[in-house]
Amino acid sequence: MTEFLAELVGTMILIIFGAGVVAGVALKDSKAENGGWIVVTVAWGLAVTMGVYAVGSFSGAHLNPAVTLGFAVVGDFAWTKVPVYIAAQLIGAIIGAAIVFFNYLPHWERTKDQAAKLGVFATIPAVRKPFSNLVSEIIGTAVLVMGLLFIGANEFTEGLNPLIVGALILAIGLSLGGPTGYAINPARDLGPRIAHAILPIPGKGGSDWSYAWVPVVGPLFGGVYGAVFYKAVFVGEMGPAFWILSLVLVLVLFGAASVELRKGRTAADQLEEKIVS
Repeated sequence: MTEFLAELVGTMILIIFGAGVVAGVALKDSKAENGGWIVVTVAWGLAVTMGVYAVGSFSGAHLNPAVTLGFAVVGDFAWTKVPVYIAAQLIGAIIGAAIVFFNYLPHWERTKDQAAKLGVFATIPAVRKPFSNLVSEIIGTAVLVMGLLFIGANEFTEGLNPLIVGALILAIGLSLGGPTGYAINPARDLGPRIAHAILPIPGKGGSDWSYAWVPVVGPLFGGVYGAVFYKAVFVGEMGPAFWILSLVLVLVLFGAASVELRKGRTAADQLEEKIVS
């Protein structure tokens, strides 16, 4: 199996299980309907585990452009392979999403909620604040890539690594996934979003392209920063990239906080004016 095919198949498996559980929980008259957040996060963790088990020996099972780019930036992956891996991951995600569509064929018509249908394929923030949503995706993906490097630095019983990676995904979903649905993977969001746009889903509505940049830009930056942070702090390779990216991250964090705090003060002032008047 070539590395291209391995990343395609591995990402396809990831989306079949991951988007599949969201469909089961969200679509009308599914036996898993209303299964809840725990069901979704556990299945996503297992989805990653299965994808890694399937193709890890062939390509390393990145299954995520943010991982591929982060590893390349710190010299742990060849730049010449980056376009091949990312293309395979995106195509695999589209195919996986299409398979989920066919698996739940009778349920699309029964489901009237357009957001629920879109949510099977792409992430939708709980509170739509793009700047803050971007921060959430950056943090989640930075933790993901750092976690992968932590795992790689330890020795486990042969064959156990994929389970540990799945546990990492579960932990991120349970602890950090609430604000955005934790894309933490540009291919995981963009590929199925493209599938949503082109598949003949009854009454599907729009694909929310105005938000689509957040689960792409956030994970890419977060993945790179997570890898650079690991190399700087744990390996001692503290080059200019670490300081530049750290400065950018601080600006983004404080910018997002400033926007939200300013809105909070404005709301408080308006409330005070009403009380006084």
